[in-house]
Amino acid sequence: MLRLWALAERPPLAACVRRIHSSSKTFASSPASTSTTPESEPKWTPNSIRTGVIARKRGMTVLWTDQGARMPVTVLQANPARSLRVTANIKTKRRDHTEYHAVQVGATDRPAKTESKQMLGHFKKARVAPKRIVREFPVTPDAHVPVGTTLSAIHFVPGQYVDVVANGIGKGFAGGMKRWGFHGLAASHGVSISHRSSGSTGQHQDPGRVFPGKKMAGRLGGKRITTQNLAVVRIDTTLDLIFVRGAVPGFDDAHVLIRDAKKRMNALSSHNQAKGLYEKVLPTGVDDLPFPAGTTQLAKTLPSIIESPAYRTSPFIPQE
Repeated sequence: MLRLWALAERPPLAACVRRIHSSSKTFASSPASTSTTPESEPKWTPNSIRTGVIARKRGMTVLWTDQGARMPVTVLQANPARSLRVTANIKTKRRDHTEYHAVQVGATDRPAKTESKQMLGHFKKARVAPKRIVREFPVTPDAHVPVGTTLSAIHFVPGQYVDVVANGIGKGFAGGMKRWGFHGLAASHGVSISHRSSGSTGQHQDPGRVFPGKKMAGRLGGKRITTQNLAVVRIDTTLDLIFVRGAVPGFDDAHVLIRDAKKRMNALSSHNQAKGLYEKVLPTGVDDLPFPAGTTQLAKTLPSIIESPAYRTSPFIPQE
């Protein structure tokens, strides 16, 4: 049964300046803070925006549902070698006097001799090893994560939806037919060695130029791509693997950013909460989300493999 969330009011915004490691005092590692009761633990609300994680794309494979339906999935490894750590909590004040909150996450250890002195001091303050990639995820004020926390694949729950951000595969200089899907010229009579030409690109003396933004040959791929609303179908807590349904941009072993889907998770949850549709606050089968984040300590208390059941009608049963 889904939990009936109460409409939480956002706390008043206080004047502040940009701070790095602002949670170092609030989330100080002391014996008293480790023995917290379940009542004092923060809970996810429909207005909460959690941090994302940095993962490595390992490739694609196929899975079969409990009904026997085949589906393609992409395997993402969230925490190889236990290197996914929180390096900072950021809080800054915008010009319109609103606050910006973010969690900075680092992944993939690198040798200290290859890092700049400024970043070495930054990592030393966070008490983590130097990281090869550091990214910042905007969050709500209640979703800050203690600095130095090791994140895990259990940060995401099977059945929820995620957005995956990565740089697409670069394909080099491409013509108009490959880059924009142009039809090309005739392949039979009347065309002399211009079958894949883009054709005319402008007009006559007026305007006497090619308009900016004209679709022409040029460099294809290699740009930042966001694939939205991918379903999480399986979590491997032992190897920190996330199986998402569908394709993900980027080449194999590339770094990708995974976050809760902005449309089908964050926006839809707050919208259904405001309308009183409490049973639709979270996707079907999802009772709660790890908050403020899914850690390696939480992963040790869960089974090795967690899968999302298929809620669709079996495709092998004839409809009446």
